[in-house]
Amino acid sequence: MSAPHFDELVHQPHRLRICVILSAVEQASFQALCEELGVSMPTLSKQLRMLADAGYVTTDKRPSGTRPATWATLTKKGRAALQGHLAALRELADQAQ
Repeated sequence: MSAPHFDELVHQPHRLRICVILSAVEQASFQALCEELGVSMPTLSKQLRMLADAGYVTTDKRPSGTRPATWATLTKKGRAALQGHLAALRELADQAQ
């Protein structure tokens, strides 16, 4: 388990949900993430780019029909950041009770 660390990058709601979704699977398609989050493609693209720039997510394009499909994967660094952030949120919740 990661040490509690409040991560401002992960904390943003869309990015937090992306990390949580990706933590439960090996990888997810861009289309599946859009549908699960209920966001537009440009919104998801921006959030994935921010996570990728931090080294939390990797993306790759693969052939799929007439155009390539993008897939996202949570990295070890991203998984550690998510776990640390969730631990920090648990600590905050415990303090509130």
